[in-house]
Amino acid sequence: MLKKTVLTFAFLTILTTFYGFNAQFSAPATDDALAEMHHSLLPEGSYVISAYDNLIRNISEEEGHDWRLMSAIAYHESRFTPDITSRSGARGLMQIMPSVARQFDVPAAEITDPRTNIWLANKLMSKIMSSLRFPEGTPEKDRMSIILASYNSGIGHVNDARRLARLNGENPNSWEVVARYLTLKAEPEFYENEVVRCGRFTGSRQTLAYVNDVIGRYDRYCRIAGR
Repeated sequence: MLKKTVLTFAFLTILTTFYGFNAQFSAPATDDALAEMHHSLLPEGSYVISAYDNLIRNISEEEGHDWRLMSAIAYHESRFTPDITSRSGARGLMQIMPSVARQFDVPAAEITDPRTNIWLANKLMSKIMSSLRFPEGTPEKDRMSIILASYNSGIGHVNDARRLARLNGENPNSWEVVARYLTLKAEPEFYENEVVRCGRFTGSRQTLAYVNDVIGRYDRYCRIAGR
């Protein structure tokens, strides 16, 4: 019995040593393999927010945006579904319109590719931010809310609301003020004003809900995901 136990122990020791040796000296990941891990979808259980964490983080950081905010937008827009198309024609994870793709010379057939879709969303966010020209010292929540409203409803309607705010001596960089004028743009007294360039706007309820939802989810993602 003792002899059998000793032999069994010796066999297990040799087996463990063999596999341990192979594991320790297995070939390291190549640059290509690391790049694939960097950009590919993550398996369930290995991500924090979605299987697109790597793609969203890497592309967003290259463009200078918070990947957690872009993830919150993706959740609201598509629930992280890459092949979805809305009734208005918006496509993919970030619900990109073909007109946006044309602005950045991307063929319509490529819009639903996740990497392309996320890249387009980041480019659009950069364009919105540079167009809005917030003065230094604008509170972050106001800035973020106005940017998100522009992403959802179009920067033209948001700029109309800001022009109406200026016309009436109010702060065009306050989200509370801009949101109110977006709502008022459904009324002739406001959308027929000479400073309004994009006409009537009837989607304020949806836009305000969108901003609240995305910011709420962004705050949640900030709590569960580091920078």
